[in-house]
Amino acid sequence: MGDLVTEEVLEREALPSDGGDNLLRPQRMADFVGQRKVVDNLSLFIQAAKSRGETMDHVLFSGMPGLGKTTLAHLIADELGVNMHAASGPMLEKPGDLVGILTRLEPGAVLFIDEIHRLPRSAEEFLYSAMEDFYLDVVLEPGIQSRSVRLSLQKFTLVGATTREGLLTAPFRARFGVLERLDPYPECELAEIVLRSAVRLGVGIDEVACNLVAARSRGTPRIANRILRRLRDVAEVKGRGRISVAVAEEGLRMLGIDAYGLTEMDRRILRCIAEHDGAAGLKTVAVAVGEEEDTIEDTYEPHLIRQGLLRKTPRGRVITDRGREAAAA
Repeated sequence: MGDLVTEEVLEREALPSDGGDNLLRPQRMADFVGQRKVVDNLSLFIQAAKSRGETMDHVLFSGMPGLGKTTLAHLIADELGVNMHAASGPMLEKPGDLVGILTRLEPGAVLFIDEIHRLPRSAEEFLYSAMEDFYLDVVLEPGIQSRSVRLSLQKFTLVGATTREGLLTAPFRARFGVLERLDPYPECELAEIVLRSAVRLGVGIDEVACNLVAARSRGTPRIANRILRRLRDVAEVKGRGRISVAVAEEGLRMLGIDAYGLTEMDRRILRCIAEHDGAAGLKTVAVAVGEEEDTIEDTYEPHLIRQGLLRKTPRGRVITDRGREAAAA
């Protein structure tokens, strides 16, 4: 990698305009960096379904936010050559919200539901017959004289994404034929993602700067791409359009991201625990830092635990000596 690599690729690739996250997403499964086992499995399952002329089994992705669950859902639809329809678990408040979505699906379509663990139990149970037998029983007149009508559905593939697989009920989870967990990325793969994204964004980046971004990205491509976009802004204003080591360090300082990859919220969480004699409950931490419990548990704590800065114990969250150093930095 290095200066010449980025320059050469920039010269031979026509760069599209900056169109948001879609611009940085891989267009083919073969271009997806990392998660090799997951990608290989999906590629095989897709090929097998296409060769049989059948709909692919329902897929459940689990893992931290920003690891590529949504991107993989798009790629499944693209590789199958079908349309993808997207929805979010919190938006589907009752079974009726699903009727319109399910009845409009084309044959073989992919229905992607993000945060599927936040589906209400009634909506979750409503999906059982749709997932297994591709029909819905809709109650028209509730009450003592209730009657229902059965609606046939086109065969489809449900792709669910969750950061908290344990919140799914066992019957619901069992209806997914493919279960894949996405893990945090090593720095070498993140560096490859950063370089590819820099090419697509039309900005040059030095090798050391690329590695620096990868090291501060918490093992998450979404964070790496977000940092890269902001460093591009710094480079355009202060760095002659190229992300050098100096530009990267200046940009990371402006973003408040330290050598551990911690943000100000991470440090506030650590300081809160340190101030409570080194141990505190999740509810206490959430109130003290002004953040939702789920957000702390799903977004901030995994990185803090992986870095050895805090531990979960029966007493609550316990800060380590290394965590105290990071909080004071």
